[in-house]
Amino acid sequence: MDSILILDFGSQYTQLIARRVRELNTFAEIKPWNGAWRELLETPPEEDPQGRTWKGVILSGSPFSVRDEGAPSPDLDGIRGKWPVLGVCFGAQWLAQKAGGSVEPSNSREYGRAHLTHIDPQDPLFGGMTEGKAVWMSHGDTIQSAGDQTKITCSTADVKYAGFAFQGEPTWGIQFHPEVYHSEEGLTLLRNFVHGICACSADWTPAHFVDTTVEDLKQKLGQDRVVLGLSGGVDSSVAAMLLHRAIGDQLYCIFVDNGLLRKHEFEEVLEGYEGMGLNVKGVRSADRFYKALSGVSDPEGKRKAIGATFIDVFDEESGLLDGVKWLGQGTIYPDVIESVSATGGPSATIKSHHNVGGLPDFMKLEVVEPLRMLFKDEVRRVGREMGLDAHLLGRHPFPGPGLGIRILGEVTEEKVQLLQNADRIWVDKLREHGHYDRVWQAGTILLPVQSVGVMGDERTYEQAVALRAVSSTDGMTADWVDFPHAFLAEVSNAIINKVRGINRVVYDISSKPPATIEWE
Repeated sequence: MDSILILDFGSQYTQLIARRVRELNTFAEIKPWNGAWRELLETPPEEDPQGRTWKGVILSGSPFSVRDEGAPSPDLDGIRGKWPVLGVCFGAQWLAQKAGGSVEPSNSREYGRAHLTHIDPQDPLFGGMTEGKAVWMSHGDTIQSAGDQTKITCSTADVKYAGFAFQGEPTWGIQFHPEVYHSEEGLTLLRNFVHGICACSADWTPAHFVDTTVEDLKQKLGQDRVVLGLSGGVDSSVAAMLLHRAIGDQLYCIFVDNGLLRKHEFEEVLEGYEGMGLNVKGVRSADRFYKALSGVSDPEGKRKAIGATFIDVFDEESGLLDGVKWLGQGTIYPDVIESVSATGGPSATIKSHHNVGGLPDFMKLEVVEPLRMLFKDEVRRVGREMGLDAHLLGRHPFPGPGLGIRILGEVTEEKVQLLQNADRIWVDKLREHGHYDRVWQAGTILLPVQSVGVMGDERTYEQAVALRAVSSTDGMTADWVDFPHAFLAEVSNAIINKVRGINRVVYDISSKPPATIEWE
């Protein structure tokens, strides 16, 4: 399997590069720049567990400046010239500096859209691209020169060295981000590199992923039994079906009512799993979660309390089953990159996820995560390949901690019921007006404030909720959805009139970044 190696220098968006390469049906894997990636490159395909043939290397962006003490500095001796190399942003600046060029602070920080005013039509990296198209810049330093061994391949009005190539070796640097959708021909550039320069085949498809993953799971698990926590969402459901195809009745699924689900979700989810051939057991444990959350207001504290309680429940439930050795989880790439670097690299932690980071020593189960390398849209494509119900695959992502992180401050049963009722109206209205399928994720947030209101001739002093709806492709970036005001007014009126205890509704118009999709 032809593959591209991406060296991670700590950018939160390194995963977007991998995602774009995978859109080209070529496998991409991320490794920290300071890890054992060289061994991976030098492993022959016949000795690689996945049969990978490495055809090229991409150097990611970074929060560091190349001028910083302790900035990433990989050893590429023996790599350059043997494999094609593409440096992006920091990666390009690092290549320029190593070549004897100059990287200096720019007169003004270069963020946002720029336009290519010059493209070298003879350079294979820019085949089929046109001058004047937008590219996305995101750097405070800029390349003043890239050394005598290079030539300029593209420029913008403000950035002379927007792109350069080394003469005599297949190595390129670009200061813009082709992985970001705002770069209008970014995918064309990546296709030129991956399929043209690196000569990668386009054979990494959902069908290929299903076949190889199922075979790997068969080899890994053998006759062992696996217990998996279902959530009713896309990730855990697809993970369950992959495991089911591999080991059949050796898989035991548990769906926990943690008291933090959407209204009627426990019953509806169990009903939805009927006919899928899975062994599913429903466990009501709301009281245990409420007890664990009592007095906890800190977001990370709540996530950890919920995660620890999940582990306790699974430990007890798995103890009722003979011979269970593995805990299956629907962990996906965005979960991992926001908790820790996807592969142990230098990326910053945004927030922890209850299904990331392994298990405590007392729990004698090993973890199996068949979706760990996939983005949400890739998970959906894999689900479609396996014939999962379209209604299930179209469900919005729902956080593992559930409504526990949509209630700001301490969680109580009364607050949960209040939020469930408001959230049900919000989601039902999205479906009723045909908005649900164009929204990536929607939810209702119970705010830790009360506000004065008036109903009839009476003064009220009740809770406020915030409505949240975003559009996204991968969860790494997201924009708020611009609904008609009349629709938002209808939702607000329905919530205030039908949910006793709420007298104010606001709509969140924050994008990610700088905000996250969830409030906690």
